[in-house]
Amino acid sequence: MAKHGKRFRTGVEKIEALKLYDLTSAVKLLKETAKAKFDETIDLAVRLGVDPRHADQMVRGTVALPHGTGKTLRVAVFAKGDKATEAEEAGADFVGAEELAEKIQKGTVEFDRCIATPDMMAVVGRLGKILGPRGLMPNPKLGTVTVDVKGAIEAAKAGQIEFRVEKAGIIHAGVGKASFSEDAIAENVSAVITALNRARPSGVKGTYMMSVSLSSTMGPGIHLNVSELS
Repeated sequence: MAKHGKRFRTGVEKIEALKLYDLTSAVKLLKETAKAKFDETIDLAVRLGVDPRHADQMVRGTVALPHGTGKTLRVAVFAKGDKATEAEEAGADFVGAEELAEKIQKGTVEFDRCIATPDMMAVVGRLGKILGPRGLMPNPKLGTVTVDVKGAIEAAKAGQIEFRVEKAGIIHAGVGKASFSEDAIAENVSAVITALNRARPSGVKGTYMMSVSLSSTMGPGIHLNVSELS
């Protein structure tokens, strides 16, 4: 069994294992335990009472974090003509059509968000086996298949994130950096929780949000009081 380092063990000692913390207390404790030599990412993990195997219980969507993610998002755009020009002017990192698809097919995936105009989906569709598993496949429901290329790029660059429930019913979302203020982290967390509640599938019966925890990249998890969040 792998042994945890001194910094992790020290962080664990500050957390009451069975306690459910309110958001304000959890964020304060989180910043106290995020002591790595780099700016750790803050991860929100939410276990939902859903079965993603059923189409009517899939939870997926986007949310704009009030204070961004703390990292620069690289955006690729599939577009031609005026829309390609619009994408370049809006700050897209990669813009193209068939040539961009060919580059991706050869194994080059150097972006975090993929946007496409509707007329390019025939080209993008061939990349499903590459982009799909990475959660990068453009989707009209997520606003990544759109004619409003500029708006989609600006939203992504400003801190919009995508969320999608995993097979085990868990959603992970990066909600900022340890260097963020306590208020900024709390507001980002609240934005994600609100978005998840709005995305509750009609097919879900019983308890929807089972458990919620916060952790930094190198730190222990802190369990939140779900009833207070809801």
